[in-house]
Amino acid sequence: MTDANSNGAANEAIPQLNVLAQYTKDLSFENPNAPRSLGPQEGSPNISIQVNVNLRQLGDTDYEVELVLEGSAVESATTLFKFECTYGGVFRLQNIPETELHPILMIECPRLMFPFARQIVADAVRGGGFPPLLIDPIDFHALYRQRVMEAQSTLAS
Repeated sequence: MTDANSNGAANEAIPQLNVLAQYTKDLSFENPNAPRSLGPQEGSPNISIQVNVNLRQLGDTDYEVELVLEGSAVESATTLFKFECTYGGVFRLQNIPETELHPILMIECPRLMFPFARQIVADAVRGGGFPPLLIDPIDFHALYRQRVMEAQSTLAS
């Protein structure tokens, strides 16, 4: 019986990251020049994509993480399409040191969510009459480091 009690106590201290829900929070696709924009294109369009991660605490151990993907395709000053996708997730983090919470929420949670948001964007672009837009993998660790450095430089100013 002592083994069962010590195993139970050990399990309580194990760090845990649980995905409670994932969902499309907001999705917008615009094809402002259709049907003209659907014809053959002269070259490769200029595609720009912006990524942002937002965080909101819901309870003692629960957090909502939003992965925001915004982008557009432009050719010869003509907008072919624009999109905005906010993909949300609710995560429960337990037995994780306070100093590690923010990096886990801003790096690991978006990393888990990204393949789903990427598929939603690809389907929306394909549904708009274009080849699916397959967004390259995102280095959320580098994005996090950049955001921390920007915040530190703002505080130093």
